[in-house]
Amino acid sequence: MPDQANPFESLQEQVDDAAASLDAPPGVIERLKNPERVLETNLTFELDDGSLETVRAYRSQYNGDRGPYKGGIRYHPNVTRDEVKALSGWMAYKCAIVGIPYGGGKGGIAIDPADYSEAELERLTRAFATELRPLIGEDRDIPAPDVNTGQREMNWIKDTYETLENTTAPGVITGKALDSGGSEGRVEATGRSVALS
Repeated sequence: MPDQANPFESLQEQVDDAAASLDAPPGVIERLKNPERVLETNLTFELDDGSLETVRAYRSQYNGDRGPYKGGIRYHPNVTRDEVKALSGWMAYKCAIVGIPYGGGKGGIAIDPADYSEAELERLTRAFATELRPLIGEDRDIPAPDVNTGQREMNWIKDTYETLENTTAPGVITGKALDSGGSEGRVEATGRSVALS
């Protein structure tokens, strides 16, 4: 099996290719090739049998010039630092191209959620939310669901953030349930847009 391409190197090559047609200073191009910051953290959480497990998690904030960082959180065994950096970069460019006032963000935890109970996933998600707390907020960084995450995980993140901040902050995350301040049609939105294309 051939080696898989590094997604972050692919993003940087795409920026270089686009830059060849632009009259931009090298410093600007270099800035557009790298995230502003990446949180890399080890999350330790309790399993149902009382033992502890530690897993790696990430949040990349690529570029916030156009507004708060925006992008999903995925749970997948192949999540890496380079993957979230690349995905946050593509999110930044996607938002810019269509004129949405957000920057690019992306996060993930390197696990297979099928290996864990709901209670274990809740403890893990709340541990991640605690690490994300200083970085997220409706005017800073707004996470969303992605691969293997959904309303349940977004509700846990929102609840953890609100509890720790002693506030009500429905705008801290998107993709949450309606009764938590979510938007009607959010679950169906991606499939609906494909069907209408």
